[in-house]
Amino acid sequence: MTATPLAADALLVGAAGLILLAVALLGRVVLGPTTPDRVIAVNVVGTATVVVIALVAAAVGEPSFLDVALVYALLNFLLSTGLAKFSIERGGVL
Repeated sequence: MTATPLAADALLVGAAGLILLAVALLGRVVLGPTTPDRVIAVNVVGTATVVVIALVAAAVGEPSFLDVALVYALLNFLLSTGLAKFSIERGGVL
């Protein structure tokens, strides 16, 4: 089921807004003062990516994109837990 043209445009505008926020957050990933800041920023960028994929799937009416979003969400979770475990083992927790 495809969205109406107005709804599809609104979904794509929302996706574009999230992409802009994620790109702005990449500065925190690179310049973050502490390792936990960087881990959280990477997690937020990954979560925004999942939401963007879901919004695009709804806008174009392609439900198979949601499978990609689900796999990416699981990979994002594994990455976040791996980075957290790595930073704890190195003594990076404040």
